Amino acid sequence: MSSGPIQNTSLVPGGVIGDGRYRLLAQSGADRRCDAQLWRARDGQLNRDVALTVLVGNPADHAAAARAKRTAERAMHASSFTHPGVARVIDVLTPGAGIKLDEGILGMVVAEWTRGTDLMELVAEGPMAAGAATRLLEPLGAAIEGAHHAGLVLGADHPQRIRVTPDGRLRLAFPGPRPDAIARDDVKGLGAVLYLLLTGRWALPGGPENVPVAPTGPDGAVVAPSALRPHVPHELSSVAVRSLEDTSVGGIRTSAAILQVLDQISRSEAETALIRPVPDDGTDDGAVWTTQRPARGKEHNRKLMISVAVLAVATLAVIAWLGVQIVSFFSDEPSGTGGPTVVIGQSSTPGASGQQAAPAPQPAGPVQPASVGVYDVTNQPDNANRANRAVDNNPTTVWQTENYFQPFPALKPGIGLMAGFAEPVKLASVTVTSPSEGTVVEIRVAGADGAPLEETKVVATATLSAGQTQIQLNEHEATQHVLVWVTKLAGSGRNNRSEIAELVYTRAQ
Repeated sequence: MSSGPIQNTSLVPGGVIGDGRYRLLAQSGADRRCDAQLWRARDGQLNRDVALTVLVGNPADHAAAARAKRTAERAMHASSFTHPGVARVIDVLTPGAGIKLDEGILGMVVAEWTRGTDLMELVAEGPMAAGAATRLLEPLGAAIEGAHHAGLVLGADHPQRIRVTPDGRLRLAFPGPRPDAIARDDVKGLGAVLYLLLTGRWALPGGPENVPVAPTGPDGAVVAPSALRPHVPHELSSVAVRSLEDTSVGGIRTSAAILQVLDQISRSEAETALIRPVPDDGTDDGAVWTTQRPARGKEHNRKLMISVAVLAVATLAVIAWLGVQIVSFFSDEPSGTGGPTVVIGQSSTPGASGQQAAPAPQPAGPVQPASVGVYDVTNQPDNANRANRAVDNNPTTVWQTENYFQPFPALKPGIGLMAGFAEPVKLASVTVTSPSEGTVVEIRVAGADGAPLEETKVVATATLSAGQTQIQLNEHEATQHVLVWVTKLAGSGRNNRSEIAELVYTRAQ
């Protein structure tokens, strides 16, 4: 809060503020970034519940008073905007507006009360399934998109400002954007709420103290939800992370882009029946959402035991799979998955590939890379553990991208495989064996395996045919790092995916 605030002793349950009109019932939260307290209150004049955003501070602090005034003004401007995803602003109170504000209160935004439950209570039970998170978020995303078209900022970037309606939709219940908030903050807020629903963690500064903070990687970027929960769809995970990024490359900057992916995932899950209704056990009391946690009975325990049993079987399967991979790694027999796996962006040490000797050299001189890894600018590499299949001299094994509902660059600018050589090489060509006809690739040389994309140099571009495609390279300096960068996937509509079975790098004479 601002330095030296005046404490208002009326800001407690049962207290009366706003010239005796509003009786405080329960505090829903606090947005410390703008010294705002969020309350459910009773309007004594109209005999109805309202949502109060109470801006607190010392009136003698001119900077704090100016910030509160700006928030009130922006809330007033937004009062003309109506949407099911936003609570309607009823009144905005500021000093000198014909009503006496209590000591320590610099302004108040009064909105209609949103029935349902707090968002934080919903996620307290644990992360949500992708389909449920999508359906919850769509109305809030539509409200943000509509407000931005009207030139307004909503301030939907704090989880305690959002509630869940009885019919299972997210709604901005406490309007009143921060004085310095911009439309980009609403988009970040949408991504952060999606991240919260999928992981139970908050990914923006200034969140509630009792909510776990989203983990970050070595580069400071937020770890993708799919890395924390593998069953999260790749597209949804990518949207959540890219909405939070401020970079011009790969970042999502509009709510429309988020809505498009949410709609696609909703339709996909509906078509494939991935989300099935919970069977009626006869205990439904008619409430969709409730602030009371359900009792844990025998039926719940039975389901829990079944879930634990399934998890145990899955764990044993994973252990068995790892055992097979370890045996294959140290075996003298050829393997499609052996050798080092490199995820670009992490340090790697070039070494022997662990495979059998490469085929007899062709006239131009094939050269085997010491390592290969998936290069991804969004920190969400596709099938990173299968990258080495593209250089294992076995065309029956493949590395493949994820299946994307939208073609590049909707969710990311591209995806690629970065090869590292034991010493600098000057290549004449790269031959790509792939069944994915129509895939467009660029061959780029780089100074390091984790070099930014803009610092790599394009030395050839080609459209792959089904089978082998030999790509002649332009003149370039000898390098230890060569990137095969996919800029267009095979397929169309909502099925966009490419496979690479083999890469052969031919040294120039």
